[in-house]
Amino acid sequence: MGYPVGVSEALHGLSCKGSEVPSLLEPGMRVRHPGQPDWGIGQIQSVIGDRVTVNFEHAGKVLINASVVTLEPVAEPWP
Repeated sequence: MGYPVGVSEALHGLSCKGSEVPSLLEPGMRVRHPGQPDWGIGQIQSVIGDRVTVNFEHAGKVLINASVVTLEPVAEPWP
């Protein structure tokens, strides 16, 4: 299985406060990866422990280790 360029860095990139972050993340939320702005906005598909699957606009589906990378929530636009 091939990964987009930078996935290894994404999985081992930024530090955060362990399992506190995944508890704030929910499927359907829109997020950005602070270390990969070129990936665009992503939508969380699933959260299992520290593993967060996100479907990004320009990188596709990526598995993120939330104990290593702090995803930034994106405010939803008003309807």
